Amino acid sequence: MSDIHPQAERDVPPMVRLGRFLKDNPVIPLIGFLLLLIGILELMRPGIISPFWAGNLVKFAIPLAMLAAAQVLTMLTGGIDLSVGIVATCAAFVTATLTPLIGPVPAILVAMAVGALVGLVNGFGVGIARVHPLIMTLGTGLIATGCLQVYQRYVIATGSDIPDILEWLGTGRTWGMPNGIFLFLPFAVFILWLMRYTGFGRLLFALGSNEKAAKLSGVRSWQVLIALYVLSGLIAALTGLLYLGMIRAPSLSLAVPLMLPSVAAAVIGGTSIFGGRGSFAGAIVGALILRVIDTMLTLARMPEGARIALFGLIILLVTALYVRFTETR
Repeated sequence: MSDIHPQAERDVPPMVRLGRFLKDNPVIPLIGFLLLLIGILELMRPGIISPFWAGNLVKFAIPLAMLAAAQVLTMLTGGIDLSVGIVATCAAFVTATLTPLIGPVPAILVAMAVGALVGLVNGFGVGIARVHPLIMTLGTGLIATGCLQVYQRYVIATGSDIPDILEWLGTGRTWGMPNGIFLFLPFAVFILWLMRYTGFGRLLFALGSNEKAAKLSGVRSWQVLIALYVLSGLIAALTGLLYLGMIRAPSLSLAVPLMLPSVAAAVIGGTSIFGGRGSFAGAIVGALILRVIDTMLTLARMPEGARIALFGLIILLVTALYVRFTETR
């Protein structure tokens, strides 16, 4: 056996071996690709790579990685959450407009409740009504957008205020690193722990791999899906609060542009859109990669429209290549 196995392994095509390596260790090649992009960025503008730049990179990658966490968790079950961008925006807008009226802590709690409510509706639609996640979350996102516009009319005269804790997290720095890292590190540890070491995490993988088999094993998929989408809504609301502290200007489209890149970061990070496989660590690196690419396009001084189009094309190419490699048998 020891003589046959090495020979058989040598006979495996290189693309298949690369695909196996990427599938088993998705973070390693992603880190290599990230370092390559950083090297190219330094060649484009020598001296740009510095501790301050690294802090900015991490600062703007954090909210993207947090929304990507919501995508990773939902995509594990073969779903997706297209409402995270507007939920984050709603949470930010509600917090900023309610803070002058009821104080920062109650305003933040109301904002988190908004995220949980949208997640509950999504979970009911996906888990009980059996609406496809793409349609369900798109619909709730549109409903939330309309509700936010109506809500704006009632609070337009009250003004807005950003809670001090959110400004500290969003704009402050400690030892050169953004203070948002103090929120993100425990958040990331929680998501990694949830996925790897809890029964809930194992149920997410089981539902994505074979929902029928999971149901035959006694899994109540509707309960899992409701809990999943409530958690996704809470993650989106928390992201909106952090992003509000970063931007310091609530708007009706504050975090909406982060929605599609959050999907891209999850897929680039090794999460399958068909369910059953995902990596939050990979999604974090994917968020960093997207931010570096965005910086490269900005340095190239492209017109805004061309920059957005090329950014989307690069996302498609990187994602297609990664999925091609990881799906190789």
